[in-house]
Amino acid sequence: MSAEGNIFKNCLLLLLFGLLFTPMIQQVFEFKALEPLKGTVNNPEDATFSKKDWIDGTYQEKKEVYINSMFGFRSFCIRLNNQIDYTLFNKANAKDVIVGADNYLFELNYIKSYTGEDFLGNDSISHTLNRMKFLSDTLKKLNKNLIIGFAPGKAFFYPEYIDGKYLKNKKGITNYSVFTNGVEKLGIDFIDFNKWFSEKKKTAEYPLYPQHGIHWSVYGAALASDSLIKKIESLRGIDMPNLQFKSVRLLQAQDGDYDCADAMNLLFRLKSVDLAYPNLLPTDSIGKIKPRVLVISDSFYWVMYSLGISNSFDSNHKIWYYNKQVYPESFKQELLVSSLNFSEAINNYDVIVVMATDNNLRNISWGFLENAVKNFINESESNVIKQSPEYIKKVQDFVKYITTQPTWIKDAEIRAKEKNITLDSMLILEAIWQIEHPN
Repeated sequence: MSAEGNIFKNCLLLLLFGLLFTPMIQQVFEFKALEPLKGTVNNPEDATFSKKDWIDGTYQEKKEVYINSMFGFRSFCIRLNNQIDYTLFNKANAKDVIVGADNYLFELNYIKSYTGEDFLGNDSISHTLNRMKFLSDTLKKLNKNLIIGFAPGKAFFYPEYIDGKYLKNKKGITNYSVFTNGVEKLGIDFIDFNKWFSEKKKTAEYPLYPQHGIHWSVYGAALASDSLIKKIESLRGIDMPNLQFKSVRLLQAQDGDYDCADAMNLLFRLKSVDLAYPNLLPTDSIGKIKPRVLVISDSFYWVMYSLGISNSFDSNHKIWYYNKQVYPESFKQELLVSSLNFSEAINNYDVIVVMATDNNLRNISWGFLENAVKNFINESESNVIKQSPEYIKKVQDFVKYITTQPTWIKDAEIRAKEKNITLDSMLILEAIWQIEHPN
């Protein structure tokens, strides 16, 4: 073999070894900064050596998992694999993310909410509506307001981009349709952003929903913020500081407007139509009233909060995120709703907003409605003792009726367990509620 051939062979061999050892070198020295993976990423802890773990093989197993998950250029390799799957097979390697027509991205659970596959059933929704009605009426007596907000769902907004195979099981009834019909029939104050967005879809100046995000667009959230403020003004008969559009920038999808695509961890950023990013400023507060507002919501409220809607509310404005963490306190140090004095907390507000997107209507308020009803109904319980024998018999008769309804009993057992009370006590509360709040 010629000298040139040997040189080429040696260079090729060196290149091969270089490629093989590059991930190891990157893992040790991190000579190249890589963009970290986004979304839900589980990074295992490194194994700590011990004689016992070495003998039983535990150390080796944990170390192998750690090395396989933390090797050099891992994020690049994952992005490369994801890019190939997306480009060649239209596949999204992200939990429950579905690629629709024209590269519109959806989450599977939102499609199921649109098709009605996650329907709770009329009885379950009816019980929740009864709690809403009770709380709404009780707060009104205290000169307070409850507002139920229905945030829009992407599948409802863009059904034309969903692959037909996901729509085969579409039903004629959904949690959203039953809830919205119910609050309207019962006279509960609500604001239906889902319906409003669909009506404005073709006439809105800028996109209300992003192509590659799961939440409403920043522009859509800005319009929703203005609508919520006006709703509160109308209910309370007050003039609040409103939000004003100072300017609008047209950009490719940013931050939350790109959250679905971010979770896919691709090599190359997806292109989309330009989205509007408004700069909002509150109007002068002089002569205006800032109500005390508590919001119990899912992640859809964060876009409204980031736009400055809190500037229109009293400084005591709080967010109970999924009815679990209290914000803004939890930005610095986690504060749990469960650590608060519930009665004192809700009595501090003029307006309580319970908002959820269609996918979260299965568990709307995340226990807040149950706790609020329990808080206020205790007074009704104490009053029962003072009632006439006829009233007590009426309660007892209604309890007997409930025991003949299997679905009702099953739901009562679940609520009794959640409230940590006996089933008998729960049945009495149900009977009192039904007697004092007939349809």
